[in-house]
Amino acid sequence: MEIVLSTFNPGKIREIKSYLGDRGLKISTLLDLPYPISLKEARNSYQENAIHKAQTVANITGKITLADDSGLEVDALGGKPGVESARFGGEGLTDSQRNQLLLEYLKDIPWAQRTARYICLIAIVKPGREPFLCQGVCEGLIAFKGQGDKGFGYDPIFYLPEYSKTMAELDLTLKNHISHRAKALTQAKQILLGLGLP
Repeated sequence: MEIVLSTFNPGKIREIKSYLGDRGLKISTLLDLPYPISLKEARNSYQENAIHKAQTVANITGKITLADDSGLEVDALGGKPGVESARFGGEGLTDSQRNQLLLEYLKDIPWAQRTARYICLIAIVKPGREPFLCQGVCEGLIAFKGQGDKGFGYDPIFYLPEYSKTMAELDLTLKNHISHRAKALTQAKQILLGLGLP
């Protein structure tokens, strides 16, 4: 069975392949396609973005396609950056620059009020069928400074009190059990089994 991951993001590709790769799946990504695909997110919701990315690529390739849209929601910022997480602060910023900008916004916010969550919405599209949807949430806090180099995105500043570590300090095996994406992928794996995953 072959599926396409509708993403160019190397961090997401690494995590999803690590999670699903033990099933004998042939997994390709947008980086593997012989023709360029441009995906513009609607930005209104995680669900809309994920469905759009999966549906677009499934229609072009004719293959089962998995896409995720995820974001960081910070309570002290009214849920921002949310669906704009990948574009927080403007296009062209690095992950490190986005983290520093977020920390600057929160510089006067005390520890107890730095609650946040990662949200992941996965859409699976098989050509000719309605999308399947999966969601995962991981609760945490925004640290006062970045720690760790194993993750991507906001992982260095996303602190998990039960592990006394940021997401970027966790090894991939543990992250693949507790992260928002892992929780959504657990549901996705069951859907893929129903579609013929070995």
